[in-house]
Amino acid sequence: MGEHRYGFEPFDCAPALRLEAHERVAKLQMDGLNRRLDKIEEMIERLERRLWLTVYGVIGTILATAFQSLVAASPVLG
Repeated sequence: MGEHRYGFEPFDCAPALRLEAHERVAKLQMDGLNRRLDKIEEMIERLERRLWLTVYGVIGTILATAFQSLVAASPVLG
């Protein structure tokens, strides 16, 4: 420890305590923001999967309709 004067105990000064409190609050805020960003990223990934599933479904429906019209238009062999 550092030196201290006779009869006085070492103490933390108010500005240092305020700075420490501010740093703790800032850390808690950053941790909260990081958690929220992680949740948002997960939601975006799920939304992206649903979007691709919808796109593949629409393409499949279009191809099925085109195939069905080709089958209906072709002469029956037999």
